[in-house]
Amino acid sequence: MEKIDLNEVRHTAEDLYRNGDFYCSEAVVKTIKDAFNVDISDDVIAMASGFPVGMGGSGCTCGAVSGGIMALGMFFGRSTAKDPKVGTAMQLTKELHDSFKVDNKSLCCRMLTRGMELGSDEHMSQCIRFTGDVAYNCAKIVARELNIDYVG
Repeated sequence: MEKIDLNEVRHTAEDLYRNGDFYCSEAVVKTIKDAFNVDISDDVIAMASGFPVGMGGSGCTCGAVSGGIMALGMFFGRSTAKDPKVGTAMQLTKELHDSFKVDNKSLCCRMLTRGMELGSDEHMSQCIRFTGDVAYNCAKIVARELNIDYVG
């Protein structure tokens, strides 16, 4: 892999959400998977399908952030018992979480969308932005950790 364009990652994730192809969490996972050419089944996108609108519409943690956490797990998560690399996954997840919280004051979908009608232009615009921001920040973390050059 030569170089990742973080702005292209952002725009791809935003377009997947904007065009109705995928919800926020799915768009982030698909975008990161494709941008880094991860050799993993598209089933990982299906695993992200329960997270939109704050975890299945419950209004809890932002689905885009949940998708970003899943995407980080594709690279830094563990698949064998007691693998110590779980610490890296947790540390990078906290970094993604904290950057979103600094920028948006909350990770709670209910708080982030307070006073908005679900599906309204205002709601969609905000969630498209969140999806792009999370994909951008996730790609930046992955590229940095894997020593892949990036622009944007």
